[in-house]
Amino acid sequence: MTWTQHFRAVLTLGLPLIGGHLAQFSIGLTDTLMLGRYGAEALAALTLATALFFLLFLMGCGFAWAVMPMVAQYDAKGDPTSIRRATRMGLWLSTLYFACVMPLLWVSGPLLLALGQSPDLAADAQTYLRIAGFGMLPGLLVMVLKSYLAALSRTRIVLLITLAAALANGLGNYILIFGKLGAPELGIVGAAISSVVSQSVALAGIAVYAHHRLPEHALFTRLWKPDREMFTRVFLLGLPIGLTTLAEVGLFEATALMMGWLGTVPLAAHGIALQTASATFMVHLGFANVATIRSGNALGKRDAAHLKRGAAAVLALSLATSCVTIVVFLSLPEQLVSLFLDPADPARDAILATGAALLAVAALFQLVDGAQVIALGLLRGMQDARIPMVIAVIAYWAIGIPASYLLGFVLDLGGVGIWSGLVVGLGLAGVLMQHRFWCRAVPEAGRKFSR
Repeated sequence: MTWTQHFRAVLTLGLPLIGGHLAQFSIGLTDTLMLGRYGAEALAALTLATALFFLLFLMGCGFAWAVMPMVAQYDAKGDPTSIRRATRMGLWLSTLYFACVMPLLWVSGPLLLALGQSPDLAADAQTYLRIAGFGMLPGLLVMVLKSYLAALSRTRIVLLITLAAALANGLGNYILIFGKLGAPELGIVGAAISSVVSQSVALAGIAVYAHHRLPEHALFTRLWKPDREMFTRVFLLGLPIGLTTLAEVGLFEATALMMGWLGTVPLAAHGIALQTASATFMVHLGFANVATIRSGNALGKRDAAHLKRGAAAVLALSLATSCVTIVVFLSLPEQLVSLFLDPADPARDAILATGAALLAVAALFQLVDGAQVIALGLLRGMQDARIPMVIAVIAYWAIGIPASYLLGFVLDLGGVGIWSGLVVGLGLAGVLMQHRFWCRAVPEAGRKFSR
């Protein structure tokens, strides 16, 4: 393939995936926007609750993300039986994972208190999680089926179904948070109920599509039947992917806890700035999914040239995205933060000032954050997950989190210092992941494919 063909292929596959990630992200964004206008206390409680929820949710997504490169490789080899087996066991593992973590969400209040949060915030966060936690099961199953469809290049339906779920969540939030159309005013409880409904809508839609449009895979026929060999293979790839994600998300969630130590206003500002930065990260994540699929295809076809050029094309598009978002974050910080705030909120000015400062720091980690997630996507496509997991633990937990604490509290830089620790951790991970792919994985693949 020529360079032009590679760029076209990446965009054709990637744009619907990016749109799907943005639509999925908009579910949490809608909660933040609406609860931000409902009150600063509700927004702070949501920030705490979603920090724990997504820490556990994204770790569980490791099994779904393991399905993606496996299906891409089996599709390149023309092996529909293995496609079915891998996807089914991804569904099994996701269900078992949910059964393990739901009790933790149910008793999250004491955990948040032990981590230094105020009693009122911890109680409100637990109320949210006891309801929203039940949305984790359909959410994880949706992620498995999305990975399955994306690996088969059926990305448009993923976008459409996610958009439908996002619309359902937005409408439910409007009705239940503020008590519209005759419904009671439920505040943060309404946001939790709406999230569960939207995830269930997405699961129903994507399952119906997979059943009717891909009958040759018969995903749901005898779904109850165990498959020990494939269960083990998905588990052994998915576990390090999940732990890698846990390390990265843990870095961000540790900053949320530290911001909570500074008070309600800094925590609310953190939630807004993180939501804004996460929106641009969804673009990089979509490109990372493309990287996983295309490197998985290259692995199945044993095509080293395709691997190298495809990787370079994805990285170039990610870099261009980073440059645009850096300009936006540095030039329009107050305008972006103000979108989340009620003009009448007495804490508005304080949140606005803190949030704008945090966005300036967020601009610094756009390049390194994009670089590390693209490298991870490429390595996952080659089913290289264990060493990246070690890199993530070192970069995020051994370096990033201590750096955040040191800069934020020891050097007394506050929220800006805490976020600067993110730059340190992400920067180290980006360098090491890129080195792993280009200096180790690519040469090894070239030697293997030439045999």
